[in-house]
Amino acid sequence: MLTIGRLASYAGVTIRAVRHYHQIGLLAEPERDASGYRTYDATAVVRLVRIRTLAEAGVPLARVRELLDADPEAFAAATTGIDQQLRAQIRALQEHRRRIARLSGGDTLAVPREVVDYLDRLRAAGVPPVAVEAERDVWILMAARWPDAIPAMMADKVAQLDNPQVVQLYRLVGRLAENWQDEELLRETADLMAEMFAQAEANGELELQDEVTPDPAFVRLMDSFADAAHPVVGRLRTLVADRGWTGWTVVQKRRS
Repeated sequence: MLTIGRLASYAGVTIRAVRHYHQIGLLAEPERDASGYRTYDATAVVRLVRIRTLAEAGVPLARVRELLDADPEAFAAATTGIDQQLRAQIRALQEHRRRIARLSGGDTLAVPREVVDYLDRLRAAGVPPVAVEAERDVWILMAARWPDAIPAMMADKVAQLDNPQVVQLYRLVGRLAENWQDEELLRETADLMAEMFAQAEANGELELQDEVTPDPAFVRLMDSFADAAHPVVGRLRTLVADRGWTGWTVVQKRRS
C-alpha cells in the first residue's frame, strides 16, 4: 500500500495535485488505516496516471471524469470535440499574436488598417512625427464613433494628400507643436488654413460636413480633445477666427 507521497511520485504528479483531485472528485480518497494514515493501491496509481495524461493533453479537468468513465465510442466523440475546441483556441491565439505584432509600430492600436496606411503616407510626405501622432489620436476617436465610414473617409484623406497645401499644413502644424509661440509661424499657418477654408467653401465641401460628422455632441468632444491636446490649437483657432472662420472639427464662415 502506498502513502500519498509515494502515489504522487509513481504517477508523476505533486501531492498538491493529488489533494486537488480528491477535492474535485476525480480521485477517490481512501479511508484511513488503523494508524490514521490514508494509503493507496495500484488502482489509484492507474487512475491518477490516466488523469494526468488527459490533463497534459489539454482536456479540461471538468471533462476528465467524463472521459475516464466513457466507453470507446463516447471517448472518441469527446476527444474529437475537445480537439475542435483546442483548434479554435489555437486560431484565437494566433490572431492575438498577429495583432500584437501589428501593435509593435504603435499606430495600429485601436485604428483600422486604412488609418495606419494613411499615417504611413503622412510620414512619407515628410509630416513631423508629432503631427502624425496627433492625427492618429483623432482617428482613434473617429473610428470608435463611425467605424463603417472609415474606409470612405480614408480614401478622401488620401486623395487630399495630392494637394500640396494639405501637406504643407501638416508640416506647419508639426513645427508649431514644437515652437507654438512663434508668431510668424502661427500667422503663416492661420493664413494657409483660412485660404483652404475659403477654397472648400467655394467648392461646396463645407456644406457636406454635417453628412460626414452628423453628431454635434461628438463634434464638441473632438473640439475639446483638440483644445486639450496642445496650446497651439487654441491660438490657431483665435487667429483663424480673426480671418473669418470658426470651428475646428467642423468649420464655418464666421457671421458678421
